[in-house]
Amino acid sequence: MNFGQAISTCFAKYATFSGRASRPEFWWFFLFQILVSIAASMFGDVINALVNLALLLPALAVGARRLHDIGKSGWWQLIALTIIGLLVLIYWWVQPGNNDDPV
Repeated sequence: MNFGQAISTCFAKYATFSGRASRPEFWWFFLFQILVSIAASMFGDVINALVNLALLLPALAVGARRLHDIGKSGWWQLIALTIIGLLVLIYWWVQPGNNDDPV
């Protein structure tokens, strides 16, 4: 999956928390989110906040689908509220997917 396909897939599944997301899909969307956030910050705080708010739901959805791909529940994203939890999530997100049924 390339950059454009990943972005279009994530926006097509804007609020779809079921299913799976491959590593490239997740990381390409993550890169897109960072680049758009940087670009929006050049236009002011209000624009940056609106862009980040618009990208929040698809980011949570692709994160949940990525966790499903490794056999975890999407609810595990809540541990990102802690620093240690964020490191655990990053570790899980870089793991290869499995062929088992998603949680």
